[in-house]
Amino acid sequence: MSAGDFCHATGAMTCRPGCAACCIAPSITSPIPGMPQGKSAGVPCVQLTADLRCTLFGDARRPAFCAGLQASAEMCGTDRAHALAWLTALDRATRP
Repeated sequence: MSAGDFCHATGAMTCRPGCAACCIAPSITSPIPGMPQGKSAGVPCVQLTADLRCTLFGDARRPAFCAGLQASAEMCGTDRAHALAWLTALDRATRP
């Protein structure tokens, strides 16, 4: 399966089922329900379910950082391993 398999006719992508790289790889400095200090890079968010879904998706309590992440071919690549590596590198490159 390629990244293109998750693209719509508009070029926008949807999240790859079972990935959750964006809920694990990056650090989040804003409060998350259940994680008032945010989360460290590489730590799964407490709102991530066993089937790798976000319980806050579409909820007003979802951090702006999370809502701002949009699936893209560059970020998501062809598989979960690519997405984890890309987001980890981005997090390292943008640390204060």
